[in-house]
Amino acid sequence: MMVVTGATGQLGRLVIEALLEHVPAGEIIAAVRTPAKAADLAARGVVVREADYNRPETLATAFAGADKLLLISSSEVGQRLAQHQAVIDAAKAAGVNLIAYTSLLNADDTPLALGEEHRATEAALRASGVPYVLLRNGWYTENYAASIAPALAHGAFIGAADEGQIASAPRADYAAAAAAVLLADNQAGQVYELAGDESYTLAAFSAEIARQSGQPVRYLNLPREEFERALLNAGLPAGLAALLADSDSGAAQQALFDQSHTLSRLIGRPTTPFADVIRATLAA
Repeated sequence: MMVVTGATGQLGRLVIEALLEHVPAGEIIAAVRTPAKAADLAARGVVVREADYNRPETLATAFAGADKLLLISSSEVGQRLAQHQAVIDAAKAAGVNLIAYTSLLNADDTPLALGEEHRATEAALRASGVPYVLLRNGWYTENYAASIAPALAHGAFIGAADEGQIASAPRADYAAAAAAVLLADNQAGQVYELAGDESYTLAAFSAEIARQSGQPVRYLNLPREEFERALLNAGLPAGLAALLADSDSGAAQQALFDQSHTLSRLIGRPTTPFADVIRATLAA
């Protein structure tokens, strides 16, 4: 039995789909905060169990009988460590034999503020005594594709990444990697630095939007503080605006760049080009 936490989230659902291509649905446990949202998975035979990171008492039941567990990092920045610790403790108590954790690319020395909670979670895994494998995910191409519509509306894609190279991949590629690790043997102790095969600057990303859409889109690089203010003025919550500005600032320092091609080797195919993600976004 394999558990996927956050199974109704954007990444979790893709992991479930990837696993279903290889194992019977009854061998997959979708651990979710709201089971009703996973009714479609239950209808396909996936075992759906309630698992709320903030209610540790739900986790023991959710993980019962599981051999491997994918801990998808919480989306609640600032609360992650306590939530992840609850999952790790429950997995250990349930006798789980392997925890795979979705960490951050180059978590050891990344300048991104996001790295702090990931490093702390990795330390908690080491201290737990439970065998673990680290999936240090790079940036999702969808993080930038989400800005295509406003970029077209204003003729400009704004950011603070300067000329930093970004080696991103879509969530589906990272999901395929997580599934591959869960399905493989002898993964304990592995650390995978995962990123896209190709890299680009935000200027190149903007140029590709313009090329495919036939509309003028230029990249406007802003100082970090000005970019954050622009995001706030666009209506983004303060926490998210700060996170995106910090991430772009990190990208300017090559924090989102990697050329190891570990992701493509793990999934057995090239990663999806950013141009394909732009194309799909425009079509939608």
